[in-house]
Amino acid sequence: METENHDEPPQRLNPLNDFLFYKVMGEKGDEPQLIGFLDAVLAPSGRKPIASLAMEDRAFVKDALAGKSCVLDVRATLSDGTRANIEVQLHDKRDMDRRSLFYWSKLYARDLRAGQGYRELPDTVAINVVGFDFPPGGGAHARFRLLEVSNPALELTGAMEIHFVNVVKWRKLERKDLAGNPLHRWLAWLDEKSPPELAEEAKGMDAAIMAASERQAHVMLDEQARDLYEMRQMAEMDRASELSFALEKGKMEIALNALAEGASLEFVQKITGLDMETIASLSASA
Repeated sequence: METENHDEPPQRLNPLNDFLFYKVMGEKGDEPQLIGFLDAVLAPSGRKPIASLAMEDRAFVKDALAGKSCVLDVRATLSDGTRANIEVQLHDKRDMDRRSLFYWSKLYARDLRAGQGYRELPDTVAINVVGFDFPPGGGAHARFRLLEVSNPALELTGAMEIHFVNVVKWRKLERKDLAGNPLHRWLAWLDEKSPPELAEEAKGMDAAIMAASERQAHVMLDEQARDLYEMRQMAEMDRASELSFALEKGKMEIALNALAEGASLEFVQKITGLDMETIASLSASA
């Protein structure tokens, strides 16, 4: 007779589940943790600590949350008028650069009215927390602004700023500086793959992360919220499976075309990454 193993630690929730992230960071009452996170991301840009912000509260329909096109982004207006948008993307759909520009531009121009001058448009910051390695060659935190190519010291305008917080690169860091880097503390807590002791250490060092953790626990007491959390988890798993299938199918097609043109098995393996047994099987059927 099997007995339950009561010694296994409970599985951590995924704070980067976009529904849970929104509930913890994007509703009225979530200002302390959102300010803490934004300060951690924006500090390297030389911005002053955020005094206050106004949340943009929204309601979501359950059916929309079950779909793949629902954008659960967090929006706020900072005390200096800057608009900020935070979006979590855990899987690479090969469009992250243009997707981010699109959502940045919508937020930037959203409230321009007839008769207003362009100078009245607010500075706008887009923050993308990504669960895949983007941008290529970037670090755990990549920042982009409009700079002159041959003279990067020359900036066109400070109205545009786009950040990518790369969870994959964060995991690979040899030295995680929780004491000296507030963003490292946030990533230690946000990454569901962080060792529990590291996440707890980060939480104990930062009042905003503690507030986020307490808010998360409170949200998950609600049965409907738990159901929506699980729904979004399943949607992400389905999306990852579809992307993986599409990628594998694309590799197979490339392999078949290359073999039909007389390419060697070794060359096909080099360009597709498929294992030699699969390539040999494709070659036999080509």
